[in-house]
Amino acid sequence: MVEISDFNTKEQNTWCPGCLNNVILNSVKKAFTNLVNNGIIKKENIVITTGIGCAAKIFDYVNVNALYSIHGRTIPTSLGIKIANPELTVVAFGGDGDVYAEGIGHLIHGARKNIDMTMIVHDNQIFALTTGQVTPTTEPGYSTKSTPFGAYDRPMNPILLALSSGATFVARGTTLNPDHLAKIIEEAIKHKGFSFVEVLQPCLAFHNSIKDLQGKTYILDNNNLSDFNNALKIAQEWDYTKYEDAKIPIGIFYKTEKKTLEEKLIAHGPFYKIKRNINIDELLNGFK
Repeated sequence: MVEISDFNTKEQNTWCPGCLNNVILNSVKKAFTNLVNNGIIKKENIVITTGIGCAAKIFDYVNVNALYSIHGRTIPTSLGIKIANPELTVVAFGGDGDVYAEGIGHLIHGARKNIDMTMIVHDNQIFALTTGQVTPTTEPGYSTKSTPFGAYDRPMNPILLALSSGATFVARGTTLNPDHLAKIIEEAIKHKGFSFVEVLQPCLAFHNSIKDLQGKTYILDNNNLSDFNNALKIAQEWDYTKYEDAKIPIGIFYKTEKKTLEEKLIAHGPFYKIKRNINIDELLNGFK
């Protein structure tokens, strides 16, 4: 049996005091603990990958195998790890700028390929680490350092994008409901296929949207998780803008089973188990 404390590290937490990234951190550790203790995954087989930004600092605070990637590249990094050893449990972390701006192409193709991994997006609707620039989910009119007269672009809807790109598990949680969030993350990790989890995480310093979320979220209950068209309909109930009568669904939108990329690609087992007879000298001669 493991305890949540077994996932702690000795690194100093440098998120801002009260940062809601801590809620995601605790929810992830809680999910890991439950999954390990129930024999669903092994602690030594967990690997987390991160991009760059405030969200990526979770790398320092979870005591599991981990790899920092570069900005926007946490999904292809996870893909490489999963192809090399499909037995690993791979969970990726990134912010809305990291995943929806720099990494948007990787999100689409990661979902389309149905990589067996979990992508958790810390969506605070702002570039926080660089102290406040607009991201693809920033609401119109919001003044940032990159849009001092107000953001003017229509926000993208990542839930719709994940669904239409082929993700086989699509969910949304919020740091204002940590117990519910932990359950979503646990279900996402258990799912075999590309799991997409967006977490609405107000940034207390540069985009404090707590009042915009309180009283406006509702938990999806008894929705048919295999009904793709219904998932699309629910996903369009909120367009990432601020208005008084906003109706923001949280929970699992869609879940289905399809063959994963690894199952299609690795017919002879994990790459690290394939015996190779490599002639190094012959390989090097090809570069002379």
